[in-house]
Amino acid sequence: MANQSRRHFIRTSIWGLATLPLGIGILSKTAFAQSLPRLDPSVPSAQALSYVEKASDASDHPAYTSGERCDNCMFYTSGNQGCQLFPENSVEPGGWCQSWVAQG
Repeated sequence: MANQSRRHFIRTSIWGLATLPLGIGILSKTAFAQSLPRLDPSVPSAQALSYVEKASDASDHPAYTSGERCDNCMFYTSGNQGCQLFPENSVEPGGWCQSWVAQG
């Protein structure tokens, strides 16, 4: 009986240790995702794509169509207000850039 308890303990411990990196990875991505700094429209990468924090400010841009916003773009990630085009920053949900593409 003692051998079975020891085997069960070892098996459970090994399984727990094997899944630990996965759990840490998920938690750290979640923590990172929630702390993305807001994209500054004056940085070169934002300016290159004509990013504005308020979509209506882009009304004079030839690529802009009314109703286009970051939060309805395929590159937008609602969980962290992130954008695949600016992976180290969050964007204003009501913002816009010239790379806007309709979701889905």
